[in-house]
Amino acid sequence: MLINPNTSTATTRMMTAIAGRSLGRALPLHAPGGAPSVRGVTVSRGPRMLTDPAALRAAAPEVLAAGLRAVAAGDCAALLVGAFGDPGVAELRAAVGVPVVGIGEAALAEAAAGGTPFGIATTTPLLADAIAAHVTALGLADRYTGLRLTTGTPEHLSAHPALLVDRLERAVRACAERDGARAVVIGGGPLGEAAEELRTRCGVAIVAPIPAACRAVVRLLSG
Repeated sequence: MLINPNTSTATTRMMTAIAGRSLGRALPLHAPGGAPSVRGVTVSRGPRMLTDPAALRAAAPEVLAAGLRAVAAGDCAALLVGAFGDPGVAELRAAVGVPVVGIGEAALAEAAAGGTPFGIATTTPLLADAIAAHVTALGLADRYTGLRLTTGTPEHLSAHPALLVDRLERAVRACAERDGARAVVIGGGPLGEAAEELRTRCGVAIVAPIPAACRAVVRLLSG
C-alpha cells in the first residue's frame, strides 16, 4: 500500500503507477507470483502539496490513520509513505507489524551507499531545514554535499511539467558541478515523473525516491 500524505488524488495515481513499475523491476526475474500489486490511498485531510514544516507535521497523524486502516484490512504486506519528509513513518513502525518504508529515508540511504557524496534537488525552500535535519538524523551528514532548489513556486512548477523538469535539471547540475555530488536525490514524491525523465538527461546518478523505496520494500519482504 502506497500512502500519499497529501490530498491530491492525481499525485496518488502517479506515484502508485511508478511504484508498480518499480516493484516489477526490483523483483528477481521469474519471482514466484510475479510482482505484487500496489494500491494507493490518499489521506483524508490536509493540503494538496506538503511545502512547509507545519504541513509535514500535520500529515503524520493522517498517514498513521491511513496505514492502520490498510493493515486492519488484512491484505497489506508493506506500507510505503510517499512524501520525502517521511511523515508518520516512525509512528507506523511502532504501531504495525508489516514493513514500513519512507521514500525519503530509502532514497537518501541509496544515494549515500558506499560513501558516495550526494546532494538533493527539490522545489520546496521552506523544507530546506527539515530536509537537512532528516539527513543528519539518518547519519548521512558526512556524505551530504547540500541542497539545490529550483526557482519558481512548487505550485507553479507542478502545474507545468516541462518547466519543472528543466528547473530540476539545473538544480541537479549545480549539485554535481558546484557541490561535487556524485549522486543526486530528487526530493519529493510528487516529483516522481520528473525524476524518471531526469535519469536520461543528466550525467550524474539520479536517485528517484519511489523506485528506491520499492527496492527497499523488496529487500525487507525477501529477508
